Amino acid sequence: MSAEHAAAQIQPGMTVGMSGFTGSGYPKAVPLALAGRIEAAQGRGEKFALRVLTGASTAPELDGALAKAGGIDFRLPYQSDPELRARINRGEIDYMDVHLGQVAQYTWFGFLGKIDVAVVEVAGILPDGRLIPSTSIGNNKTWLDLADKVILEVNSTQPLGLDGMHDIYYGTALPPNRQPIPLTQAGDRIGEPYLRVDPAKVVAVVETHAPDRLGRFSAPDETSQRIASHLVEFLKHEIKVGRLPENLLPLQSGVGNIANAVLGGLRDGGFTNLTAFTEVIQDGMLDLIRTDTIRMASATALSLSPEGVQEFARNIDHYRERIVLRPQEISNHAELVRRLGCIGINGMVEADLYGNVNSTHVAGTSIINGIGGSGDFARNGFLSCFVTPSTAKNGAISCIVPMVSHVDHTEHDVCIVVTEQGLADLRGLSPKQRARSVIANCAHPDYRPLLQDYFDRACRDSKGKHTPHLLGEALSWHERLVEQGSMRPN
Repeated sequence: MSAEHAAAQIQPGMTVGMSGFTGSGYPKAVPLALAGRIEAAQGRGEKFALRVLTGASTAPELDGALAKAGGIDFRLPYQSDPELRARINRGEIDYMDVHLGQVAQYTWFGFLGKIDVAVVEVAGILPDGRLIPSTSIGNNKTWLDLADKVILEVNSTQPLGLDGMHDIYYGTALPPNRQPIPLTQAGDRIGEPYLRVDPAKVVAVVETHAPDRLGRFSAPDETSQRIASHLVEFLKHEIKVGRLPENLLPLQSGVGNIANAVLGGLRDGGFTNLTAFTEVIQDGMLDLIRTDTIRMASATALSLSPEGVQEFARNIDHYRERIVLRPQEISNHAELVRRLGCIGINGMVEADLYGNVNSTHVAGTSIINGIGGSGDFARNGFLSCFVTPSTAKNGAISCIVPMVSHVDHTEHDVCIVVTEQGLADLRGLSPKQRARSVIANCAHPDYRPLLQDYFDRACRDSKGKHTPHLLGEALSWHERLVEQGSMRPN
């Protein structure tokens, strides 16, 4: 049926689980039609808003359109749309930032209420009703299993060569009936290539022909390359002293220019036979797979530039043998991350002297995107590495601060902090030892004396000497930022 008729199945106040993960595999037509229906209803003075659950961020046709129409009153677990973000930060939309690996189990536990409708993009439907997944899986398995009604968008733009690239595991269960997940290598296939759905629940099938809305990242700049160089040299040192094998351990990498720079640094550094157990495959990782620097990569989504999409489609037979796409409850599962010993490499907004990391907020109150899967890998992986330039906004902001304004990853989960200035290895150090390493290795020279002065005075004047802080001053840098637009003292 048409997208407009399908959208009519969704009523005000419903909880809707939609496909989509970092701009790929999201429904293209039904959300736009739904936004139009919401705008018309609100023009008549009728309230029409939904609880929207996805895999991660989506695209303007979904998050942007529904937010602009005023059609979202609750959203999880990750977002990146400017319109949606602005409304969240104005307090117009309730937003729950949650570890990506927990969304499926929270839904099964009943913590998020009933799923009324699932809207899921697929690449095709087999004669027996099984579904060929699209370019992302995310939480689609959970939405299809638990939703009362299902709307499918069949997108003919997605290459049918995706058939066989996915691995959908149906062996999870609720406590106390859980069993170990039988995956011991990043490339293991433990499920089946297709999603299942009860045909009786499918109330609409909509045909679409539209590409994923994916942007491109700029080439890594000098700062990103310096960060990558520090991290690559550290990994080489870990191999030399026997803490890592020559082909490392499965890599998890966040999205962005720094992540692409790190991946490029691994290629240029002569690493081979690598594996990845991550959430997203972006251009940098695709290039390593193309050249067989990475021999196997497991993820839950593709997040490619237009050029990356063309390369993927052109050589899809090569990639289908080297890429496994899984539900995010598996790609981000604590048991598997711990068993495989993943090396997590994620970006951050700021880190403080003691290694606490803020990944999500500006000045403690305004959300940027969300924690994503960084916590799944930081808490459970073999190494948790957090990377950032040492300053932002042309030096007006220091990304190394006395105390972070919001905590996403505590000092207990952070092993390595890297800026273009250097790398601080926090393993096996006490709080004061961590502070000295962070100041010496990661802080920008313009802010290093200020941090050292704060730390020295905290060590002298703080009542407690284990983790010294001057509580009346610890967030003064952020207060200056809010009041003056800069952390620099007058």
